[in-house]
Amino acid sequence: MGQAGCKGLYQSLFDYKTEKYVIAKNKKVGLLYRLLQVSILTYLVVWVFLVKKCYQDVDTSLQSSIITKVKGVTFTNTSELGERLWDVADYVIPPQGENVFFVITNLVVTPNQRQETCAESGNIPDALCYEDSDCPPGEPVVAGNGVRTGRCLRSGSEQKGTCEIFAWCPVETKSRPGKPLLGEAEDFTVYIKNFIRFPKFNFSKTNVLDTTDRAFLKSCKFGPKDPYCPIFRLGSVVSWTGSSFQEIAVQGGVIGIQIEWDCDLDRAPSECYPRYYFNRLDNRFSENSPSSGYNFRFAKYYRDAAGVEFRTLFKAYGIRFDVMVNGKAGKFNIIPTVINVGSGVALMGVGSFFCDLVLIYFIKKSHFYRDKKYEEVRILGLGGPGELRLREDGVVWPPGEWKGECGAAAEPADRGGIARAVG
Repeated sequence: MGQAGCKGLYQSLFDYKTEKYVIAKNKKVGLLYRLLQVSILTYLVVWVFLVKKCYQDVDTSLQSSIITKVKGVTFTNTSELGERLWDVADYVIPPQGENVFFVITNLVVTPNQRQETCAESGNIPDALCYEDSDCPPGEPVVAGNGVRTGRCLRSGSEQKGTCEIFAWCPVETKSRPGKPLLGEAEDFTVYIKNFIRFPKFNFSKTNVLDTTDRAFLKSCKFGPKDPYCPIFRLGSVVSWTGSSFQEIAVQGGVIGIQIEWDCDLDRAPSECYPRYYFNRLDNRFSENSPSSGYNFRFAKYYRDAAGVEFRTLFKAYGIRFDVMVNGKAGKFNIIPTVINVGSGVALMGVGSFFCDLVLIYFIKKSHFYRDKKYEEVRILGLGGPGELRLREDGVVWPPGEWKGECGAAAEPADRGGIARAVG
């Protein structure tokens, strides 16, 4: 590189370049440009800032605690249990009240079970036998109630029987009642107390209305007329999921109670309150499907006068309630505000880019605007030793006296297009 080239490169470091703007007097394109600007501005103000509140710093790491208390009593009279009053200690599992609780609505009761030998249930395929060799002693019955003793018990002259087992006898043989035992649980209530905290903003809140009226929680029930009451009627909760309480009470099911918090901490704390959503979580199979419903077994143990242990086995059907909490809190912060304003300003360039495409490609006089917007310059190169050609329009480029290599003077160019360097 010669001395002139080095000097030109050095001087170019201090050059300033600016864009050349072409003002197109076209009303259609101008109107389109303004519409795009208004649309982008409306999106930025309405959707980004008013709806999504993107000017806020957001905390989604919600810390939550749930306490539940079920209340209600009912009376039953059955052949297995006799006359019995059911209160919350009898039908709610677990009793301490957590974010998951189970309310018994139906029962299969097998009383007075003792550990001894008896025939296995005929409804269990692995217990069927034809002779004693089909019942190897000491082996448990698959999906059964005990272990085989080595004997095949048959009734009368029948060839097929069931294996004798050592188990809690008699084994459970009764089927599920067609009518729920605790159908009146529909009118039971559950008090759901929810404490939340957003650690980023050190903000805490509860779903219980802050009031000095001590009778408020004793008289209110959650509903459209009282959306801030944390006491829910079980029948109403099930109905809000689109199910019938009496139908789900027969074979059981799973109900989800969703508590959602969406707190705008730029407002008063009293305006941060929860919203409740109710859904049925278990799959709705047909009544005869083995996968339908929700049930489990538990037992209560006793000892007779001789000190021998016996028990009453319960197969409990009921409704499991899962209380789930999620939410977010937002508060003004300058950093997301600046970021989103900058993104909106950059989005304005999309309108200019789109209008440029319309102007130079899609309207009738597009070639005219294209020629005005883009100026084509060609340097034809050297014509020979010491010769430089002019631009096609005849203008000397760069204007003024040409300089030869390493600063040598050149003769001014004429319209013929040749400038000769003078050594």
